[in-house]
Amino acid sequence: MSIIRSGVLPAHSVVTLSRFQPLNTHIQLKLHESGPPMAISPLSTLSLLISISISISIFFLPSSALQQPEYRKTFIVRVQHDAKPSIFPTHSHWYESSLRSIASAANDAADVEASASGRVIHSYDTVFHGFAAELSASEVEKLKSLPGVMAVLPEQVRHLHTTRSPEFLGLKTGDSAGLLKESDFGSDLVIGVIDTGIWPERESFNDRDLGPAPAKWRGQCVAGEKFPASLCNRKLIGARYFCSGYEASNGKMNETTEFRSPRDSDGHGTHTASIAAGRYVFPASTLGYARGVAAGMAPKARLAAYKVCWNAGCYDSDILAAFDAAVADGVDVISLSVGGVVVPYYLDAIAIGAFSASDAGVFVSASAGNGGPGGLTVTNVAPWVATVGAGTIDRDFPAVVKLGNGKEISGVSVYGGPALAHDKLYTLIYAGSEGSDGYSSSLCLDGSLDPNVVKGKIVLCDRGINSRAAKGEVVKKAGGVGMILANGVFDGEGLVADCHVLPATAVGAAAGDEIRKYIQSAEKSKSPAKATIIFRGTRLNVAPAPVVAAFSARGPNPETPDILKPDLIAPGLNILAAWPDNIGPSGIASDKRTTEFNILSGTSMACPHVSGLAALLKAAHPEWSPAAIKSALMTTAYSHDSRGETMLDESTGNTSTVMDYGAGHVHPQKAMDPGLVYDISSYDYVDFLCNSNYTTKNIQVVTRKAAVDCGGAKRAGHIGNLNYPTLAAVFQQYGKHKLSTHFIRTVTNVGDADSVYAVRIRPPAGVVVTVAPEKLSFRRVGQKLNFLVRVQTEAVKLSSGSSVVRSGAISWSDGKREVTSAVVVTLQQPL
Repeated sequence: MSIIRSGVLPAHSVVTLSRFQPLNTHIQLKLHESGPPMAISPLSTLSLLISISISISIFFLPSSALQQPEYRKTFIVRVQHDAKPSIFPTHSHWYESSLRSIASAANDAADVEASASGRVIHSYDTVFHGFAAELSASEVEKLKSLPGVMAVLPEQVRHLHTTRSPEFLGLKTGDSAGLLKESDFGSDLVIGVIDTGIWPERESFNDRDLGPAPAKWRGQCVAGEKFPASLCNRKLIGARYFCSGYEASNGKMNETTEFRSPRDSDGHGTHTASIAAGRYVFPASTLGYARGVAAGMAPKARLAAYKVCWNAGCYDSDILAAFDAAVADGVDVISLSVGGVVVPYYLDAIAIGAFSASDAGVFVSASAGNGGPGGLTVTNVAPWVATVGAGTIDRDFPAVVKLGNGKEISGVSVYGGPALAHDKLYTLIYAGSEGSDGYSSSLCLDGSLDPNVVKGKIVLCDRGINSRAAKGEVVKKAGGVGMILANGVFDGEGLVADCHVLPATAVGAAAGDEIRKYIQSAEKSKSPAKATIIFRGTRLNVAPAPVVAAFSARGPNPETPDILKPDLIAPGLNILAAWPDNIGPSGIASDKRTTEFNILSGTSMACPHVSGLAALLKAAHPEWSPAAIKSALMTTAYSHDSRGETMLDESTGNTSTVMDYGAGHVHPQKAMDPGLVYDISSYDYVDFLCNSNYTTKNIQVVTRKAAVDCGGAKRAGHIGNLNYPTLAAVFQQYGKHKLSTHFIRTVTNVGDADSVYAVRIRPPAGVVVTVAPEKLSFRRVGQKLNFLVRVQTEAVKLSSGSSVVRSGAISWSDGKREVTSAVVVTLQQPL
């Protein structure tokens, strides 16, 4: 298991299906009137007609089609909910009949009847109307022509994006006032965690002093392998698992390595759940590191675990089923630390599920991905989702490399076994110089190292391909006594502390180059290079902090550049949280150590911080919408570090930008009382999709809105006029000299009655920004006022296909609060 989970997947083919056009009466008859055998005599004639039609279809097929069944893949089918013919008692009957009507001609009539119900993987009725099924390419083409079918989406596989953070965020239990106190630690709120399941026995999930589940709760605890329903309690009030999509693509799961139940066989879900809502646990540590009290963001919030991620990944059909169940169950917040490729919203199961969840009043947060530090890597970019990147906290775990020339190189590690001697130097080699295949040996891939060369030595390995901890296992198997893991150029200087199986430390790209040069110079002088690794435990009050984590995915937004993503960042580097019993802290199968807590890094860890904070804000302000909660978190976020300067980018050591951190780093205490919020309704999002030039059918796939009229919305303006807490303008220069646009925004007063807010403008370099009016006078709480922002700039000289980004901000202040919105201007020179 890789601790930083991959946030970028290979592209999968996608299919966009057009609006339904009826075929012929024969096909329509089969969809509207056929059904499963029923004990009602008038339908017997229909059954005969169906059998005849199927037999005729098969009779006229070429023999090759009968002999070679088509390969099937999973697709998610969006239907028009109210189009169900009245002859079918339920939507499930309608779906099964539809599958029979388009069944591959390679099947005989008996196979068609027998397989129809078995091929429905999931049936959705809360956040999505439709079903998932295994279909061949020809069946997809037939299905999209049936009445009531609006779209067919191909299955995508997603992957996981993988304390001291409450204190770092200012959440202190002893405060007489503040977010924890005001929200009663989130006790009446339910956080649904869509992930790898949960290890319910962890102390982080105890239910001491908690009352019954909230009255609105409609969920259940689904029993399964090594998970009796009795394991749920007043803390973990719900647990479900969804594996039909996974098994449709991969075959029956191997139950010797995975649990067919909500039980976590990976660790990721247990970790993220405890970050969001873990109870206070003392003492807590990982192999002696990070000793102290462990706690989640909302310690009394209730948890519901929805297991959708398995050994081969997380499948869209299962994710959508989890969204469907979570909203029906009555969760208040959904936390999703998975992601994949960015596709249009109407092809994105996460975006579709999240829209309906938001429409139902559920706050959805998702990880931004671990594709950083490169640009255009951010995922989960729908504007109705809180997209969370990762930053550091003021704690690290130094493990220094001491070279034979006396030089000390900084690194990080979480290693709790027998250490190397501090007063002894060990022979140091570079793996890439020792193996028969320089590439695989440089990466310390399995089987690439020669034990005769490695035995008794410290080995320098390059980062890449296999997991960081797995490299250490390769070195250990070959007889090495220690490992130095060096970043590549792309990784930069960002360091992640891993729980290694041998004495090991991670160093940055520049340090790796320096160590290689030392090894080369030692070889030239005919004297072996020497080194040791010194582990210095846990260090607190590290400065500067926060810093944008090197792996955190960056903007611009690949799907909608006019919406700044990520939205914000939260702690995601070296986070201590709960961990299962059956998995070693390194995540390697051979690691038999056990620990109640583990230290992981990734935007997977950042996302549940925001999920828990959203639960606290919802508890303190039950009337706030998901958009209002996100606005409060974004407009009170900060972009400076402990030095008072703009946050640094860990990968380079240089100043970070809005493309790295969005609105900034989350500030929970200020978010409780933001003063003003930018609220957004579901119909505002419909207008946004209209202005994105989506077709009516595309919009209905996302929103489930029966009536969509884009005429008025398109006349209203442009994409940037979505009432978002940040303002982003993208100018294509096309030879123009002067460039301008405007934004219309509406703010809602959630602070004091009879308050006046004055604007302060910090324009991007070379950009003129004006705001009208310059003062907003509110008479009551809940009042809404509009303002207009004009942005003007001049074209700059750019090479073809290049761009430049400039950022500033506008802030509204009433003397007590400051409501800040980033203003971002991108100038692009078309190819």
